[in-house]
Amino acid sequence: MGIISQLTESKNEVEFGSPLFYAYCAVGGAASCGLTHTFIVPLDLVKCRIQVNSEKYKSIGTGFRVTVKEEGFRALAKGWAPTLIGYSMQGLGKFGFYELFKNVYGNMIGEENAYLWRTTLYLAASASAEFFADILLAPMEATKVRIQTSPGAPPTLRGCAPMIYRTEGLSGFYKGLPPLWMRQIPYTMMKFACFERTVELLYQYVVPKPRAQCNKTEQLGVTFVAGYIAGVFCAVVSHPADTLVSKLNQDANATAGSLIKKLGWAGLWKGLGPRIIMVGTLTALQWFIYDTVKVILGLPRPPPAEMPESLKKKLAAQGQSK
Repeated sequence: MGIISQLTESKNEVEFGSPLFYAYCAVGGAASCGLTHTFIVPLDLVKCRIQVNSEKYKSIGTGFRVTVKEEGFRALAKGWAPTLIGYSMQGLGKFGFYELFKNVYGNMIGEENAYLWRTTLYLAASASAEFFADILLAPMEATKVRIQTSPGAPPTLRGCAPMIYRTEGLSGFYKGLPPLWMRQIPYTMMKFACFERTVELLYQYVVPKPRAQCNKTEQLGVTFVAGYIAGVFCAVVSHPADTLVSKLNQDANATAGSLIKKLGWAGLWKGLGPRIIMVGTLTALQWFIYDTVKVILGLPRPPPAEMPESLKKKLAAQGQSK
């Protein structure tokens, strides 16, 4: 018997759609986003520095070398505390609200339409969830970027956050919220819709047996692969806005319009290479951790979308009448 089976053997499955179900999903989201983002802080730091100072930090390798040479290895961990707190809060909102909105919107349009329009359903639910998740993330994201990219900024959360509040007020934590929405909402829409459809296609065309016949470890393997594929697309669609977020939080006097004019189209894509590596790995691990938490806590894990029997009968009847 596998480890996962042992962990879940004695657990009663939580009722799907219950308050406890959504609360546990939020916990799983907090764990998946908080842990993964904190794990890749060094790569994120280099990516941000490439975006805000590409003349000095020309590539991933150069970014690491220059940072370590000038500030030591400890500098690679700059921003870990606001990253852990901020992305745990974001994950709580992102995954918890996604499960809620997907269920609510699906019930509103009915089972058959929820299947026929499932991609639209995933997009709408994920966009709604990320809107609220980013409000939770914004203060810590602003603090993290300031720590990582602004010379002279306090190098710790307990030093930098009070400094931002003292000099810019509460608005200093939320000035990057609109571009954060621009970055994260398309990212999350791609992340969830692409993941859901990729899982569906993998079981349909790649995995040699139905999901119900796969053990938990095999199912989690499919989750990881689908998550990585989704992550690559996420990185591309959200990268220009990610560059703006980094620049805005670095410079207290900048605006999104002035930065777009200054950077130009090419400048908005600086750091895309490391971000594809970062986001692909990140997204795969997030889905893997989230799905693993669901397994451990005994949460319902519905199979990939299947055509309802009522719709099959309607389509069959239409075919016979022709």
